[in-house]
Amino acid sequence: MYRSTRRHFLKSAAAGVALGGASPLLQSLPAAETTGMRFAICNETFQDWPFDKAFRFAAECGYTGLEIAPFTISNLVTDIPAAKRKEIRRLAESNGLSILGIHWVLAKTTGLHLTSPEPDVRRRTVDYLGELARFCADLGGNLIIFGSPKQRKLLPGVSKAEGMRYAAEVFRAAIPAMEKTGVTLALEPLTGKETDFLTTAAEGVELARMVESPHCKLHLDCKAMSSESEAIPDLIRKWKDWMVHFHANDPNLQGPGFGELDFVPIFQALRDIDYRGWVSVEVFNYTAGPERLARESIDYMRKCLAASK
Repeated sequence: MYRSTRRHFLKSAAAGVALGGASPLLQSLPAAETTGMRFAICNETFQDWPFDKAFRFAAECGYTGLEIAPFTISNLVTDIPAAKRKEIRRLAESNGLSILGIHWVLAKTTGLHLTSPEPDVRRRTVDYLGELARFCADLGGNLIIFGSPKQRKLLPGVSKAEGMRYAAEVFRAAIPAMEKTGVTLALEPLTGKETDFLTTAAEGVELARMVESPHCKLHLDCKAMSSESEAIPDLIRKWKDWMVHFHANDPNLQGPGFGELDFVPIFQALRDIDYRGWVSVEVFNYTAGPERLARESIDYMRKCLAASK
């Protein structure tokens, strides 16, 4: 009963803001930044919007950060010239936004694979990770969120142990490029529906330990954690020393507040560990439209953050 009542209250408040933008509740809430947390949104949420329009709207909603999916610019970052990189960074900064990093980093590439048994494929993947690190730094970011489920899936004949060994080899070889650019690899566990490699936070930490570098840490995603046997707040507290980044989304593939996942205990856990990183909205179902997804997600998160005190 309490959970249902609380969610109804939070969603009602968010709806009021979406319609008129004058909710006294929202006006009384502290900004996320006062807790050390910062709200960001992934740029593919805006689909085919021009970057200037998307960045401006994100800022108007109250986001202060952006995550960039390279494929929204070009299938290969090596095809993105220096002038384009500078322009994207300038557009973000002119709207008061920081580009925190990049994700979906191997999407729409070919010939690259994290757990391939072929040394040449792994070598090319190492080289491309270096290019990604330079691209990320050119945008002003310092995080590579490594999800890319298809490009890490275990290939026929490759065991989980071999996959871990291959992946650790690739990431270790890419660490010098991370060190040079000041970029950190954030390993993203995903659900078993998306991939068969790194499907729990524990496995993400296991791989990070094998890489053995301060430039290789853990990323946690609400949709992915919802498939684990442990509760999301417990996972946050358990792996707090490894976590460098966080995705807010619902198991229904939409934004926070668009489904049944209660974010109040999630933000309470983030408060408890004194999390001072970014909380990025990442969605996969865009049917609600960019405006609703962006605006209502941050409004809901603000309510949950305030309620988690």
